[in-house]
Amino acid sequence: MTADFIKLDQFLKLKGVAATGGQAKMMIQDGIVTVNGETETRRGKKLRTGDRVVVNEEVFVVEL
Repeated sequence: MTADFIKLDQFLKLKGVAATGGQAKMMIQDGIVTVNGETETRRGKKLRTGDRVVVNEEVFVVEL
């Protein structure tokens, strides 16, 4: 069974954008992460397949 979502902080770690959960939390709190064009400040934001995450102009598309 595959999950139908991944949390934003877990996704950032999975993609290697953040080395640790703490680093991911700081990036999100600093407002440098957008999800589908909107600044996201909740590290527990549920991402689903097709969502677009942008960090420092680097674009990632969620594929679960």
